[in-house]
Amino acid sequence: MIGITLTGLTKRFEAAGRIVTAIDDLNLTMAAGSVTAVIGKSGCGKTTLLRLLSGLETPDAGGIVFTDALGRRAQPRLSIVFQEHRLFPWMSVEDNVAVAVRHLPAAERRSKVANVLALTGLSHAAQAMPAELSGGMSQRVGLARALVSEPDVLLLDEAFSALDALTRRQLYDEFIRIYQSRPVTTVLVTHDVTEAVLLSQNIYRLEEGGITHAYSVPWDYPRTLSTPGLSELSDAILHDFFDV
Repeated sequence: MIGITLTGLTKRFEAAGRIVTAIDDLNLTMAAGSVTAVIGKSGCGKTTLLRLLSGLETPDAGGIVFTDALGRRAQPRLSIVFQEHRLFPWMSVEDNVAVAVRHLPAAERRSKVANVLALTGLSHAAQAMPAELSGGMSQRVGLARALVSEPDVLLLDEAFSALDALTRRQLYDEFIRIYQSRPVTTVLVTHDVTEAVLLSQNIYRLEEGGITHAYSVPWDYPRTLSTPGLSELSDAILHDFFDV
């Protein structure tokens, strides 16, 4: 599994004739195989951080180092799940997932797709078209497409926020089941504190591109808000947002 170390990570943009520092000298370590949540208000730098991790943006200073189990630098396979499922409407569920492994030989590709559809509970919908799917199932297809390549690092960009509350909670349970079956270093960007405490092991709050608060979430999976201590942690995190 892959660990992630951020050292002095900085990213600036020019906006309306001024320089905006989206990520400001950020130092952070994410353990191999862990689920790390990054929370914060809109504009705090969450999405920029995810884009830096994915390689979609280049830092202006500092760097990101991925390391393997022996502490050696690594070039991991990364997959990202966006808030919008971004499925190809003219392709079946099976074909949408297969896009991520289209470079593989046909037999291996079919095997991987079949396995990940079973893992995500989508085998019965393999030939369905996106227009036939509910929002929750569409997002599950997006997750299957991210997992089919067996990534070393999984990036979730507000991946559950567009869903209704009941579907979102069902997807939380699904994510935990999948994670327990196939642990992968995961970075979850979210504005939802409940989501962070239910899914992650460490939570970092960003403000103006820097970490202002860090929280450990030590409870085993699966969790609910009735898990002793979990609601109290959620309340404490929310209190910190409004404590001035």
